Amino acid sequence: MPAQLVAEPISYSEGPGSAPREAPEGFTLLIPAYNEDQGIGPVLDGLCEELETASPSVPFEILVVDDGSKDQTASVVRSKDSKRVRLVSHDFNRGYGASIKTGVRFANFPWIVTTDADGTYPHRAIPELLQHCRNYDMVVGARTGQNTAIPLLRRPAKWVLTRLAAYLSRQPIPDLNSGLRALKKSTFLRYEHILPEGFSLSTTITIALLTSGYRVKYVPIDYFKRTGKSKIRPIADTWNFLVLIVRTILYFEPLRIFLPCALLFILAGMAVGVLSWRLTGRVMDVTTVLLCTTGIQMFALGMVADVLSRRPR
Repeated sequence: MPAQLVAEPISYSEGPGSAPREAPEGFTLLIPAYNEDQGIGPVLDGLCEELETASPSVPFEILVVDDGSKDQTASVVRSKDSKRVRLVSHDFNRGYGASIKTGVRFANFPWIVTTDADGTYPHRAIPELLQHCRNYDMVVGARTGQNTAIPLLRRPAKWVLTRLAAYLSRQPIPDLNSGLRALKKSTFLRYEHILPEGFSLSTTITIALLTSGYRVKYVPIDYFKRTGKSKIRPIADTWNFLVLIVRTILYFEPLRIFLPCALLFILAGMAVGVLSWRLTGRVMDVTTVLLCTTGIQMFALGMVADVLSRRPR
């Protein structure tokens, strides 16, 4: 029989707190939940059954972070087996990323596995992710399987953001913001200071590890239709993801942003000079010099940013 963890529900609010120490082995399955009383019960039952069957020798705990829910989410979690399921509660809604951060601080084990409370991710994929943990720093469930219920309205924006992130990070990224992933607690805490409080935490940790040379493995998984109402705001969250991708790359690989922009200004300046001479017989010298100077300054700024980004953190 797998080792059992006995823990009382913990209430977390703003301010410092003492998180438990890591156990020598095993993993914490972390589930952020906000108004998910319709789906959290079956998800917890399915996870307990799957993990106890597939990985009977690996100790684990399921840690649910109730992010200030206004429904019965916390009550449903408390009704489950306290030997396996623990509850951490925010006093008010703080966001998906804040819930993940809280859960990591209170995790008992050195490996963290995250999933959602809405039943969209397959439980059977978790043991497969764990099999790769010895050889990789992070293992991600990529929603590229045969059955993926990603809404059509999200797919164009998701495709653009993924291609942009892949170009900027110089790595292929099958799924940029999957919520099913496994990584070391110590790795997460190393980058906690740059991780946002919202949904874009998954995007940020992906880009941060790829640009820092960590080994990331993608495992194809299915993605089911969610239970309950989605919390995603298509326009606002897409814009936030875009800004965050650029900001994260500026932090780790600034030349991937500055160098193309510098070349664009310099080439534009040269094009204005040549075309103005061919069309009017005189060079638009002010515009040409301004564009070229801006490009040179942007290149110099990128070099300084690149040097700063290479400093030990």
